[in-house]
Amino acid sequence: MNKNKNMKIVLASNSPRRRELLGALELDFEVRTLDGIDESYPQGLTMTAIPEHISNRKAAAYALGENELLIAADTIVYLDGEVLGKPADAKEACKMLARLSGKTHQVVTGVTLRTLERSHSFSCVTEVTFAELTKEQIKYYVKNYSPFDKAGAYGIQEWIGCVGVTSINGSYYNVMGLPVQRLNLELQSFLNDESSSYVDNFIY
Repeated sequence: MNKNKNMKIVLASNSPRRRELLGALELDFEVRTLDGIDESYPQGLTMTAIPEHISNRKAAAYALGENELLIAADTIVYLDGEVLGKPADAKEACKMLARLSGKTHQVVTGVTLRTLERSHSFSCVTEVTFAELTKEQIKYYVKNYSPFDKAGAYGIQEWIGCVGVTSINGSYYNVMGLPVQRLNLELQSFLNDESSSYVDNFIY
């Protein structure tokens, strides 16, 4: 895939979904995790700048070796100008899903690639439209799937995606947490020591 065969790829993520998706690119990589990284962001950032800022902050927290390339990511759900984070409990999860019901929202993943010498961040946006969800469907999903580790209180690959999502404009894998097609392009450019020729913040 790249000229630098000696570069070791490190995925900075606790997410089993991101590990699965990066593995699907058939890359050799190591997983490292750190607790307690500040995921706050300044007020006034644009929709795409928010997860880029957080992914960059995550990446900066790790100590790297000379031949290591770190991948850090953050995904947000954006509805009507507001970020929907991870729900604290079942009540909040139900409220989030009720807000998403019958509407189109944006899922944005920010990714940062970092070595000792340089860092590059980009983001991808996918639009997701939900059908009208009944209270019973929402309660069933929250009770049986406990989506408390997911932005917006849902995982598109789970039951709720099968019964509730009517359309997607953009990358399905981006909604899962890692835009692997875009990441593959950016990795090639980054490892070849070229400036990225791909436009940031687009739906592909």
